[in-house]
Amino acid sequence: MKIIKIDKGEWADGLARAAGHCRLIGPRKEKAYHSFRVLGAGEVPDFDFLNTRLSPKSLVYPQSEVILEYSLDESDDDHHIMKAVEKDNSPRAVVGIRPCDAKAFVLVRQNFDTADYKDPYWLNAYEATTFVGLACESPCSTCFCTTAGCGPHHEEGLDVLLVSNGDHYLAKALTEKGGAFIQAAGWKTAAGEDAAARLDALKNAAEAKIVSAVQTGNLKTTDTNELYAAPFWEEISFSCINCGTCTYSCPTCWCFDIQDENKGKRGVRMRNWDSCMEPLFTIHGSGHNPRGSKLHRVRQRFMHKLKYFVDKYDSGIQCVGCGRCVRLCPVNIDIRRVCELMNNYGTEKNACAVSES
Repeated sequence: MKIIKIDKGEWADGLARAAGHCRLIGPRKEKAYHSFRVLGAGEVPDFDFLNTRLSPKSLVYPQSEVILEYSLDESDDDHHIMKAVEKDNSPRAVVGIRPCDAKAFVLVRQNFDTADYKDPYWLNAYEATTFVGLACESPCSTCFCTTAGCGPHHEEGLDVLLVSNGDHYLAKALTEKGGAFIQAAGWKTAAGEDAAARLDALKNAAEAKIVSAVQTGNLKTTDTNELYAAPFWEEISFSCINCGTCTYSCPTCWCFDIQDENKGKRGVRMRNWDSCMEPLFTIHGSGHNPRGSKLHRVRQRFMHKLKYFVDKYDSGIQCVGCGRCVRLCPVNIDIRRVCELMNNYGTEKNACAVSES
């Protein structure tokens, strides 16, 4: 696949040309943190960050999204009829997304794009987006992407992979959308014959900096009921305060709630992020809550990501190893340790059984 060389001195001019073909979104620093937002005229993405505090999942899946509207005014011809809200699904490009966050969309798509149901809101936003990834040079100490089916230079879910190489970027178009973006930006200079080897060297160097890992090989074969009843859940959940930070910061969490809000004779139906860590998430109309304790809720989060998802989709764990939940949890609950306990549980039980016999 052709690799393009982009001099950093020509980067801004190319983005300006691309902006004539699609909306540009990129990381910008706001106070202490970087976040993704629409770039104004003359603005360029700020790449001086390791990773954003919040994942960019909200670009496809907004935290709060109006999906339908209605009128209760009987003088209106279309009263009491739910109408779709018009969305701006014109082409756009997210420039500077990390490979782990792009891979997260691939995992989440398995929930929103099924044979039986296709979520139009998620899919239309996703299909309108070109993902221009920025490879990691110095991963965070809490990153464990290489053992979570991802990596600092991972290409799955990206349309273009950008790799910083001194005074220039090496750009690799991975899809037709990615090729169209590079063409719109006017970047045409082919990289030298050693570009592929250079990319491999940079990839290996970045992966060598990953110091954290998880083992997942036993998760699929371990009995679900035995994991559910494992004795370690009490200890893991003891310190949890059910704040939901882990779910809101996670790029692969997709839970939502639907609410109707009205004022006078007009109203909207909204989809809002929700969290399995919230007590109200599973409460029934009767008042019964099948996950009434924080142990139930903590267990559900990890069982979903590390067992139920594995069994249902057979595509690895529902995690890309970005480490956000590790860094942001106020009580230091660590998914890496939980994964170790779950992955080793069947092995430890078998070892005990052998020693007792």
